[in-house]
Amino acid sequence: MKKALVSLLMVTLVATATACAKGESSPTTKSTAAPAASTEAAASTKPTDSTKPVELQFYFPVAVGGPITKLIDQLADDFHKENPNITVKPVYGGSYQDTMTKVTTAVQGNNSPDLAVLLSTDLYSLISMKAIEDLTPRFTKEYFSGFYAAFMGNTKSGDTVWSVPFQRSTIVLYYNKDLFKKAGLDPEKAPANWTELKEYAAKLTTSDKSQWGLEIPSTGYQYWMTQALSLQSGTNIVSKDGKQVFFNKPEVLEALQFYTDLGRKDKVMPEGTLEWATVPSDFISGKTAMMFHTTGNLTKVKTDAKFNFGVAFLPANKKYGSPTGGGNLYVFKNIPEDHKQASVKFIQFLTQPDRVAQWSIDTGYVGTTMAAYDTDKLKNYIKDFPQAAVARDQLQYADSELSTYQNGQVTKLFNDNIQAALLGTMTPKEALDKSQQQADDILKSFQK
Repeated sequence: MKKALVSLLMVTLVATATACAKGESSPTTKSTAAPAASTEAAASTKPTDSTKPVELQFYFPVAVGGPITKLIDQLADDFHKENPNITVKPVYGGSYQDTMTKVTTAVQGNNSPDLAVLLSTDLYSLISMKAIEDLTPRFTKEYFSGFYAAFMGNTKSGDTVWSVPFQRSTIVLYYNKDLFKKAGLDPEKAPANWTELKEYAAKLTTSDKSQWGLEIPSTGYQYWMTQALSLQSGTNIVSKDGKQVFFNKPEVLEALQFYTDLGRKDKVMPEGTLEWATVPSDFISGKTAMMFHTTGNLTKVKTDAKFNFGVAFLPANKKYGSPTGGGNLYVFKNIPEDHKQASVKFIQFLTQPDRVAQWSIDTGYVGTTMAAYDTDKLKNYIKDFPQAAVARDQLQYADSELSTYQNGQVTKLFNDNIQAALLGTMTPKEALDKSQQQADDILKSFQK
C-alpha cells in the first residue's frame, strides 16, 4: 500500500512498494475459511521425474546485502535440503519497480525467470505481456481458500488465479503513546474517526512545529493513501477487472480534500512533500506523534522506537477501510514444465503455516493465511506483542489495491495529480477530474 520493505523491506531496503491495520478497540477477524493446504495436498498436477536436477531463478525485490536477503537465502537453503534435486537461486533486483523492469527485460528477451515476487498490482501488466502462468489448475481450491479473502482480490482476474499472496500489507495508524500521555490524551485510545484524528493531531502539534501531530506520506504511494481515505468514505477507486477507475467520484473528492486540508488548512501535518521513507524515521525520532504507513514497517518500528507505541485501524469516516498492498509470487509461462512444477513446490513450501508465521514475525508483513495465526509461533508472538494482530484484524475492512491495465501509467498520473493538489498547484477537484480523463484515455482500448 497503494501499494507497501513498503516496511522493513521498504524503509531498510530502500522504499519498495506498497501496504494493513486494526484499531485496537475494533472487533477481530475470525478464521472462517479452511487452513492452507499441506504441501502434499496443494498441487493438482502430477510431478515429472523427481530425480532430474532443476535450478530455479527466483527474482526478489530487495537490494543486494539487505537484511531480507539473509532470510530468503535461508529459505532457499532449507528448501534445497528437503528437495535435493531443486536448487533455488535468488536474484535480488532492488526495489519492486526495479525488479519489475528487470523481469520485463528478461521476458522480452525470451529469458524469463522461473518465479518472482512482484507487486500484486503488476497483475494486469503481466497478463498483457502474456508473461505469467495460470495457477488455477496448479493448486487445489482448498489451498487458495486458506488465504485471507482480502489478499485474493489482487491475485486473480475473474476466476483465474495468477499469483499467490506472499509479503502482503495494509496501511495502519502508528501512534506514540508517550506523546499522547504528555498531551493529555489517553495513550490506550487511538483516534477512531476523522474528527478525532484532527482533534488529536492538533493537540499533538507543538506551536513551534518541532513536533507534528500527524504525517501521511505524499511521495511514491500517495495514490495508496488517497485510496484508503476513499474506502473510508464509502467507495473504491478501481473496478475488479482492472479496466475502469473512479477517481472523480464524490467520495474520492471528500477523501482528497481531507488529505490536503490536514497540511494546508488544519496545520496538523507538514505542508507539501512528505517522503515515503522519511515518515517512519520522523515517527521513530519523535518528530511526528502519529503516522499512516504500511504494516511492513512494524518490525522496524518495534526494533528502533525508544518509546511506547500503539498500532490501530486507520480512523473511519463513514466506515473503516484500507487497501491491501505488497507482493505476490508469480510463476512464468515460458519456462520448462519441470521448472513450473518445481516453482509450485517452492511456493507450497513458502506458504506453509509455520513459515508464513515466521515471515510475518521477521518482517512485519501480515501473515497471509489463517492457518499461520493458528500456529503456536504466531500466537505467542501476538500475546507478547499485540500490535502484530492489528493489520490482520483490519482485513475485514480491506479491499483490493489500485491495479489496472497499463498500471504504471495510470498510477503515475494519479500520483502526480494528487501531489499537485497537496502542493496547492491544483484544487482536489481539478486533480481528480484530470486524473479521470487521463486514465479513461489510457484504458478505453481495454473496454472493448
